[in-house]
Amino acid sequence: MKIKNIPFSPPDITEAEKKLVMEVLDSGWITTGPKTIEFEDKIAKYCDANNAVALSSATAGLELILKVYNISEGDEVITTPYTYTATASVIVHRGIKPTFVDVKKDSFLIDEQKIAMAITPKTKAIITVDFAGVPVDYDAIKAVLKQKNREDIIFISDSAHSFGATYKGNKVGTQADFHVYSFHAVKNLITAEGGAITFNDNNYKGKEDLKKELKINSLHGQSKDALSKMKAGAWKYDIITDGFKCNMTDINAAIGLAQLARYEGMLTKRRAIFDIYTTALRTKPWAIIPFTKDENSETSYHLYALRLKGFTEMQRDELIQKVAELGIATNVHFTPLPMFTLYKNLGYSIEDYPNAYNQYANEITLPVYSTLKLEDAEYVINEVIRCADEIKAK
Repeated sequence: MKIKNIPFSPPDITEAEKKLVMEVLDSGWITTGPKTIEFEDKIAKYCDANNAVALSSATAGLELILKVYNISEGDEVITTPYTYTATASVIVHRGIKPTFVDVKKDSFLIDEQKIAMAITPKTKAIITVDFAGVPVDYDAIKAVLKQKNREDIIFISDSAHSFGATYKGNKVGTQADFHVYSFHAVKNLITAEGGAITFNDNNYKGKEDLKKELKINSLHGQSKDALSKMKAGAWKYDIITDGFKCNMTDINAAIGLAQLARYEGMLTKRRAIFDIYTTALRTKPWAIIPFTKDENSETSYHLYALRLKGFTEMQRDELIQKVAELGIATNVHFTPLPMFTLYKNLGYSIEDYPNAYNQYANEITLPVYSTLKLEDAEYVINEVIRCADEIKAK
């Protein structure tokens, strides 16, 4: 049998991206400028949001929101342990120990009812996670806040995975108070590194101009961006706050604009790969097939998070190794945060989050990307099934 080389998630770069990047390089303006503004406008339009702020990462977006609303030591922020560290690290940066709420049983998504139990008078924000591109039940979260008479709590959706997903007939991007996206190199839509915040209310919680404040905070708290300062005679500026340095550049935005122009087609390709995997796995009693769509929502087809019923963590790891020897790169999403040294040292124990551990222990993420040939997707799933059957039969 000929062994193929199937990477996990290479970027989908075409001549369109190269052309736009070269235009920026030739323009003489490569940092935050007209292309970033255009990208923000098109992101907002795509998500049906009133506002978008493009940044250097989703991580920066999450932390900017916490900073702008002065959420810091003494406050509490609720989130899930089933996520990448970025979701929780930004809380730690603000001097806060995250309040972790376990996922629902047999789900990768945070348990809304346990959120209700975790809310205290000190709770200032909740950060949910659209794992693998599957939207959380935003309305259920908002119902919990209403029931608890705590609609003052800021509802932030870590939507790093869910750009292009839908919820109740609408694109993800306005259901929470804020949605934060990642355009990192392994995401559906990429800018090499990058992210964005989308939101509707530019006066949320009394802000005079929230979009402007976020952008100032992304550029050292400086009252003028570089494009404004470079105009003849306009060199004077003020430092208004202790901001970060996390603005997006026009080079990154150019890649994003080219990606956005063909994004629906990229989603169609990802959906086709999901269909190949799911069709092949339907007859396998050990396969717990990931969510794709129902009457309320549809994933962005970011990660094919397959769970292996009856497999131990060791057997899952054996499967990863066996398919790696066949040239197939897979992954695990995610190791729950309480299993890492940083979080152990903060006092967390995975034993307190049994649902999160059970999701992790038998999860394997299969390669999905818009340049993956369908015949290669067939190769992937056939070999995964063959190897899993062998392990199961031992």
